[in-house]
Amino acid sequence: MKNILVPIGTSPDAHETLQYAVDFAEQFSSSIYVMEVFSAKSGAGDLKNISEKVEESSKKHIKEVIEKVDSRNVDMKIATYNGDLIDGLKEIDKELGIDLIIIAPRCNDIKEELYLGHTTGRIVKRTDIPTLIVPRGAIFKPIKNILTAFKSGILTQRRILEPLKIIKKKFKSKINLLLVKTPGYSDEDLKINTSLMDLCSQLTVTEHATTYLGVLEHFQSTNPDLLCVFRRKRGFFKNLWEKNAVLKSEFSVRIPVLVLSVKKD
Repeated sequence: MKNILVPIGTSPDAHETLQYAVDFAEQFSSSIYVMEVFSAKSGAGDLKNISEKVEESSKKHIKEVIEKVDSRNVDMKIATYNGDLIDGLKEIDKELGIDLIIIAPRCNDIKEELYLGHTTGRIVKRTDIPTLIVPRGAIFKPIKNILTAFKSGILTQRRILEPLKIIKKKFKSKINLLLVKTPGYSDEDLKINTSLMDLCSQLTVTEHATTYLGVLEHFQSTNPDLLCVFRRKRGFFKNLWEKNAVLKSEFSVRIPVLVLSVKKD
């Protein structure tokens, strides 16, 4: 896990997410790229250098956030991008190779009824980069117990489980698998990928209307430090494909959530 990207916005709590990322990165000797996206277009006359000025302001803001955290000798670099957030993420990933994004659930969104706000929702929905969603105020601690919940055991990409493998190896984590049979499941969905089975300490199969309801049923008994889910159009955060956000009534936990991307459904 070489490069970790931390997008920050205008939230006054941005330094908390960055501190978690720093503490996490220290465990893996990772570098952190602190990123802010802005939108500015150069014009004629006095506005000719507007984009340069806005970029400088963004860099100043990032430096102010960095100054609020204990760097723990973690290598931190500043990354800015003029344009759309998703385009910026894809550009920096193409240039550097990003292994993990660490972000808060709601970023700039202030609606209390939301678990995933518009910004974080777009990142989870429109990138294939593994994403760790860290609740506000979360303090890093070794990840000893992981609940991995899914509705289909089919995984088509070889490296999709790599972040989970790395975390398990580092912290000697116990991984509990939760297969939730939802309406319309097929026999193929019940065939769990062998690489995923190799990681698990325990497998539980349950049946519910949604994967989240299955998680709710088993959350207290497993008491996880981390919830791992898969990004699918008809998977855990399926409502993202309709509205770029997730309500707390649809999903909400107070622990970090690792989202691994499955490109094909």
